[in-house]
Amino acid sequence: MYLCTMKLIEKYFPKLTNEQYAQFESLNALYHEWNQKINVISRKDIDNLYEHHVLHSMAIGRFIGFKPGTQILDFGTGGGFPGVPLAILFPECEFKLIDGTGKKIRVAQEVCDAIGLKNCHPEHLRGEDEKGKYDFVVSRAVMPLPDLVKIVRKNISKEQRNAIPNGVICLKGGNLQGETQPFKKIVQSTELSSYFSEEWFKEKYCIYLPL
Repeated sequence: MYLCTMKLIEKYFPKLTNEQYAQFESLNALYHEWNQKINVISRKDIDNLYEHHVLHSMAIGRFIGFKPGTQILDFGTGGGFPGVPLAILFPECEFKLIDGTGKKIRVAQEVCDAIGLKNCHPEHLRGEDEKGKYDFVVSRAVMPLPDLVKIVRKNISKEQRNAIPNGVICLKGGNLQGETQPFKKIVQSTELSSYFSEEWFKEKYCIYLPL
C-alpha cells in the first residue's frame, strides 16, 4: 500500500527532484508516528495519508503554479495541510502556516524540521491576529467562505506577481452554492476530478476567489 501511495504522487507530479521525492516519502512515517501522540488526522484515515491529505493538498498546485517569491498563508493548517505538501512542491515560495491549536502546529513544525523544509514556517496563531500580507491564502474546509474572507481580506497583498490576481484558494467538498453565492460573479470552482481520476476526488473542489 505504501509503495502505491508514493506512486500516486509520481503519477500526477512526475517531475519532482530527488530531494522533493525524499521529502514526500518521509511524510508517511512522520505523520504515522506523530498521529499516535497527537491526533491531527482521523485514526481511520491515516492510512489514506497520501491520497486524502498529501495529494488533496497538492491539487492547489495543479490549479496554479506559484511563481518564485510568492508568499502564501495557510489558514487553519492543522497538522500542516495544505501547507507542507505545497511547500515541498514550491521550494522557491514562502509559506506561513497558522492554527489556533498549539499541539497541531507542533506536529507541523516537527515534520518541517525532520525533512529540512526551510520555506515553511508554522506558528500558533489565530487568523484574526495574523498581520502579514500575502499573495494567496490557502485552506482546507476550515470555515464557510464568507467567514474566511472577512478574516483574511486584510492579509491579501496589493502587489501582484502571479498569472492570476491575489486571493483565496480553498479546498472544499459537497454542495457549495450557499457559500459561493455572495461571490458568484467572480468566484471560480474547479472539480478535483478534472485533476485526479481516483474516486475519492469526486464532488471535491478547488475554490478560487480573487480579492
